[in-house]
Amino acid sequence: MMKAYKFRLYPTKEQETLIAKSIGCNRFVYNHFLAKRKEAYEEYDAMINYNGCSALLTKLKKEFPWLKVTIAIKLESNLLDTMRKLLIVGVIFCINYPLN
Repeated sequence: MMKAYKFRLYPTKEQETLIAKSIGCNRFVYNHFLAKRKEAYEEYDAMINYNGCSALLTKLKKEFPWLKVTIAIKLESNLLDTMRKLLIVGVIFCINYPLN
Protein backbone atom coordinates (compact mmCIF):
# COMPACT_ATOMS: atom_id res chain seq x y z
CA MET A 1 0.00 0.00 0.00
CA MET A 2 1.34 3.40 -0.97
CA LYS A 3 0.92 6.46 1.19
CA ALA A 4 0.95 10.08 0.23
CA TYR A 5 1.34 13.17 2.36
CA LYS A 6 0.25 16.68 1.57
CA PHE A 7 2.09 19.60 3.06
CA ARG A 8 1.39 23.28 3.01
CA LEU A 9 4.00 25.83 4.00
CA TYR A 10 3.12 29.06 5.68
CA PRO A 11 6.22 31.22 5.41
CA THR A 12 6.60 34.34 7.48
CA LYS A 13 6.72 37.73 5.76
CA GLU A 14 10.52 37.70 5.98
CA GLN A 15 10.68 34.25 4.39
CA GLU A 16 8.26 35.31 1.65
CA THR A 17 10.53 38.25 0.87
CA LEU A 18 13.61 36.03 0.69
CA ILE A 19 11.81 33.52 -1.54
CA ALA A 20 10.69 36.30 -3.90
CA LYS A 21 14.22 37.75 -4.03
CA SER A 22 15.70 34.34 -4.72
CA ILE A 23 13.27 33.65 -7.56
CA GLY A 24 13.89 37.12 -9.00
CA CYS A 25 17.67 36.65 -8.92
CA ASN A 26 17.41 33.27 -10.61
CA ARG A 27 15.13 34.70 -13.29
CA PHE A 28 17.57 37.56 -13.89
CA VAL A 29 20.55 35.18 -14.20
CA TYR A 30 18.64 32.90 -16.59
CA ASN A 31 17.51 35.75 -18.84
CA HIS A 32 20.93 37.45 -18.75
CA PHE A 33 22.84 34.37 -19.88
CA LEU A 34 20.21 33.40 -22.39
CA ALA A 35 20.68 36.83 -23.99
CA LYS A 36 24.49 36.50 -23.80
CA ARG A 37 24.45 33.13 -25.53
CA LYS A 38 22.07 34.39 -28.19
CA GLU A 39 24.22 37.48 -28.76
CA ALA A 40 27.42 35.43 -29.00
CA TYR A 41 25.83 33.05 -31.48
CA GLU A 42 24.40 35.80 -33.69
CA GLU A 43 27.50 38.01 -33.71
CA TYR A 44 30.36 35.51 -33.57
CA ASP A 45 28.68 32.21 -34.51
CA ALA A 46 30.06 30.78 -31.27
CA MET A 47 28.65 29.38 -28.05
CA ILE A 48 29.50 30.36 -24.50
CA ASN A 49 30.02 27.26 -22.36
CA TYR A 50 29.34 26.78 -18.66
CA ASN A 51 32.87 27.75 -17.58
CA GLY A 52 32.66 31.04 -19.45
CA CYS A 53 29.26 31.80 -17.99
CA SER A 54 30.43 30.89 -14.50
CA ALA A 55 33.27 33.42 -14.77
CA LEU A 56 30.81 36.02 -16.04
CA LEU A 57 28.50 35.27 -13.11
CA THR A 58 31.26 36.27 -10.69
CA LYS A 59 31.65 39.59 -12.50
CA LEU A 60 27.88 39.98 -12.60
CA LYS A 61 27.69 39.66 -8.80
CA LYS A 62 30.17 42.52 -8.47
CA GLU A 63 28.18 44.64 -10.91
CA PHE A 64 24.82 43.88 -9.27
CA PRO A 65 25.32 43.57 -5.50
CA TRP A 66 21.70 42.53 -4.95
CA LEU A 67 22.56 39.14 -6.50
CA LYS A 68 24.50 38.34 -3.33
CA VAL A 69 21.25 38.22 -1.37
CA THR A 70 20.58 34.67 -2.52
CA ILE A 71 22.69 31.60 -1.89
CA ALA A 72 25.57 31.48 -4.39
CA ILE A 73 25.19 27.74 -4.93
CA LYS A 74 21.59 28.23 -6.05
CA LEU A 75 22.67 30.73 -8.73
CA GLU A 76 25.40 28.35 -9.92
CA SER A 77 22.98 25.42 -10.10
CA ASN A 78 20.48 27.61 -11.95
CA LEU A 79 23.23 28.53 -14.42
CA LEU A 80 24.14 24.87 -14.90
CA ASP A 81 20.48 23.95 -15.46
CA THR A 82 20.20 26.77 -17.99
CA MET A 83 23.22 25.51 -19.92
CA ARG A 84 21.83 21.96 -19.94
CA LYS A 85 18.43 23.12 -21.18
CA LEU A 86 19.97 25.23 -23.92
CA LEU A 87 22.22 22.35 -24.97
CA ILE A 88 19.26 19.97 -25.21
CA VAL A 89 17.21 22.53 -27.16
CA GLY A 90 20.18 23.15 -29.47
CA VAL A 91 20.67 19.44 -30.13
CA ILE A 92 16.96 18.94 -30.82
CA PHE A 93 16.97 21.98 -33.12
CA CYS A 94 19.96 20.67 -35.07
CA ILE A 95 18.41 17.21 -35.37
CA ASN A 96 15.08 18.56 -36.61
CA TYR A 97 16.52 21.30 -38.79
CA PRO A 98 19.95 20.33 -40.13
CA LEU A 99 22.09 23.30 -41.01
CA ASN A 100 23.77 22.88 -44.40
